[in-house]
Amino acid sequence: MRLFIVLAVLLAQAAPAQTDLDRFMAQALQRRDVDRRTLGDYVLDEVETFDVLGPGRIPMARMRRDYTWFVQDGIHVRSPLSVDGVPVPEADRRAYEQHWIRSELGRREYRAKRDQRRAARGLGPALNAPSIDEPRFVSESYFMNFRFEPGNYYLAGRETLEGQPVLQIDYLPTKLFDERTKDATASPTQQARARQRSEREQKIDQEFEYKMDKTSQVTLWVDPATHQIVKYTFENVWMDFLPAGWLLKMDDLTAQMQMGQPFPGVWLPKAISIHAGATMALGSVEVEYRREFSNYRKADVTSKIRIPK
Repeated sequence: MRLFIVLAVLLAQAAPAQTDLDRFMAQALQRRDVDRRTLGDYVLDEVETFDVLGPGRIPMARMRRDYTWFVQDGIHVRSPLSVDGVPVPEADRRAYEQHWIRSELGRREYRAKRDQRRAARGLGPALNAPSIDEPRFVSESYFMNFRFEPGNYYLAGRETLEGQPVLQIDYLPTKLFDERTKDATASPTQQARARQRSEREQKIDQEFEYKMDKTSQVTLWVDPATHQIVKYTFENVWMDFLPAGWLLKMDDLTAQMQMGQPFPGVWLPKAISIHAGATMALGSVEVEYRREFSNYRKADVTSKIRIPK
């Protein structure tokens, strides 16, 4: 009886620490949803690079594109300035912008129908799903759509980022790649197609999702004062389960998003980077993709913002 009481006391003492961290992360993920909406108040400049490196990190292919963003009729438009240092012709730039606007209108229509379907089923807005008028640079900055998983967060320490104290939190996901958790946001047509898939296909997908979750690790840096996620990294630490390992062996896969403070107290996306390494018969190959965001400024919703040539 005494042993039982001791164990009960220990469990009671341990539970609040875990619950506090879970509550903290729940607020951090909710705060992320708020910030994704307020980020729409800004426009910016962007540099996009892509590199393929062969054995000995010898460049095999490279690409650099420069963009600026402006607001037209309430839509954030991405406008190309140059490709590999060569200015984009005016006609091509305008054609790109018009295509972008049409694409954004299609995205808004899809999101509106998504929200209508959820409302018809008595559901509220989808957690972490982009809002109707969310700029694409915001959606793409949050390319890792984390789900709240109580009990899967571990405080790793304290650091300083952009001059601000932050908490480093390790997150071991179990549902990051689980497509079944998206059923609530899927359309009736998408759900019907999912049911029509063979049991064998579903089993293969579930096994793959399980292995991806099992071999993934996420680290998040969170501003404790505002519950703002200011940086995260994703790593697949072991991918030998992928098919065709005899032809192509994946050595690593990492992705990172980091925010900065272009204005005091305002965290905005600073950089996105993805790195993949693989080994083939001819040697190792690396692929690096990066987007850098800078020169943030308040959006003028009544006019275009141009960068002088």
